[in-house]
Amino acid sequence: MPVAPAPSETELARRLAARTLELVDIPSQSRSEAALAAHVATVLSDGGAHVEDLGDSCVLAYARETKPRVLLAGHLDTVPAQDNLPGRIEGEHVHGLGASDMKGALAVMLELVLARAPFAALFFPREELPSSESALTPLLERSPVEADFVVVMEPTDGELHAGCLGNINATWTFHGRSGHSARPWQADNAIHRAAIGIAQLASAPSLPVSSGGLTFHEVASVTRVDGGIAMNVIPDSCTAHVNFRYGPGRTPREAEKRLEAMTGGLGELVVDGNSGSAPVALDHPLARKLIQAGELIVAPKQAWTPVAEFAAAGYPAVNFGPGATSQAHRRDESVEIAALVRAYGVLEAFGS
Repeated sequence: MPVAPAPSETELARRLAARTLELVDIPSQSRSEAALAAHVATVLSDGGAHVEDLGDSCVLAYARETKPRVLLAGHLDTVPAQDNLPGRIEGEHVHGLGASDMKGALAVMLELVLARAPFAALFFPREELPSSESALTPLLERSPVEADFVVVMEPTDGELHAGCLGNINATWTFHGRSGHSARPWQADNAIHRAAIGIAQLASAPSLPVSSGGLTFHEVASVTRVDGGIAMNVIPDSCTAHVNFRYGPGRTPREAEKRLEAMTGGLGELVVDGNSGSAPVALDHPLARKLIQAGELIVAPKQAWTPVAEFAAAGYPAVNFGPGATSQAHRRDESVEIAALVRAYGVLEAFGS
């Protein structure tokens, strides 16, 4: 497969925008990624790339005779649609479901492989679901990918985001005793008990955690509350959903103990899921090369991303992608075409 001539910036912008829109318009809500995985495999195969079907809608591709040792990784799935399909190109942006998180990044990955850049590209499903439904961790267990370094192309506003937070989801249940709302002293209001606990958790300040020269912030939030059966009944139970994001260096078990301490022994706390954090990999020579290639701003990843899954499997990994963090999951989601071009250019320079 001969090396294609480098496109002009105008042509590259047109190509990346068109490819992003093409991918946006193939629905791929979590658990329904098979059609997009097949499309990606066909585009790459027709373009002369080596394509491997790794099962479970996971696709690996590369264009060199020798498999590259740097892996670009991106998820195929999106959150549910919000009347934002089909997509459109308008002005300097591509609009539509997943444009920023992360079909713009998938377009960059596709075009780099088709241009024979020295990268392997891994496309995988179900990233937007709880980690218990991950396709990536089982893949790395059954079919380890040969790679010295991984660039996870999550939205980072064109910055390099190192490491990531761990993520606990828990159910916090408060028990009381039901009764008539006209005589509340004869009952024990579980919602009132929950209010005391939630107020205590809300008063806890965020905790700064330093790792690799970067500062992450550990935060706990109540994201949902359910309770009550009727307007005139004191409720005997109330449940709250708690989300706790914890920094690198704290083990999953240590994070659970920390959350237990923050809830102060009030109510009954049950951990539903716990996805580990990822270490900062800035000391890796390929991380330094990537930073230099784009003169990238470096920041902590104040979120959970698949770098944690790669790190747990022994791969040094960082986050770098064209998507805007503020655009992810929005009804009016979009990605800037110039950001696609810049990400492509940075990775092209990184690979040279």
